[in-house]
Amino acid sequence: MRILLIEDDRTLGEAVRDHVAAGGHAVDWVDRLDLAADALTGVPYDLILLDLMLPDGRGVEFLRRRRRGGDVTPVVILTALDQISDRIEGLNAGADDYLVKPFDLSELSARLAAVARRYAGNPNPIIGIGALEVDQALRLVTVAGRRIELTAREWAILDRLIRRPGAVVSRSQLEDTLYEFGSEIESNAVEVHVSRLRKKLGRDAILTARGLGYSMGT
Repeated sequence: MRILLIEDDRTLGEAVRDHVAAGGHAVDWVDRLDLAADALTGVPYDLILLDLMLPDGRGVEFLRRRRRGGDVTPVVILTALDQISDRIEGLNAGADDYLVKPFDLSELSARLAAVARRYAGNPNPIIGIGALEVDQALRLVTVAGRRIELTAREWAILDRLIRRPGAVVSRSQLEDTLYEFGSEIESNAVEVHVSRLRKKLGRDAILTARGLGYSMGT
């Protein structure tokens, strides 16, 4: 997933960014709401991690404005505000989940995956396509019962493709999944990772839609 992290605490921001990136996601990190608005203008994010107390305003008001404007991007609130009234306000503003600081990073990963599955229309973490079975919660991939080891970027591509089996995902969308701002994108990076996935999962596991992108075989 391509994730926007909005957090002004440097220590926590670095920890969350590094942990989520290690899970195979691309993370863009900003520490102000105006920078977040600029980022959202240029990039189609899959999920937003939102602090509620930022130097230039309240995250909950930012979220309300986004929802009123029609933005349906999933949002998980990360905040030190732990009162029931704060949680109610955040959820009523349009948040999909609410985590109180300090939180366990493994729990954050589990909640991100759960929110992503709900938005993909499949709350079941296990997806089967022919001999291929993917447990999105455990990040476990098997082919005909044999466990397959994937790199973080191979997982990121598979995770993006498998959310809607049969649907074509463009090369640029896969690049957005792989890289955060500031990263140099190699011209053939997507093709290289897709080729490696085919070697591990089977030649027909990922199909090429010429000139359009890639899709999972059905």
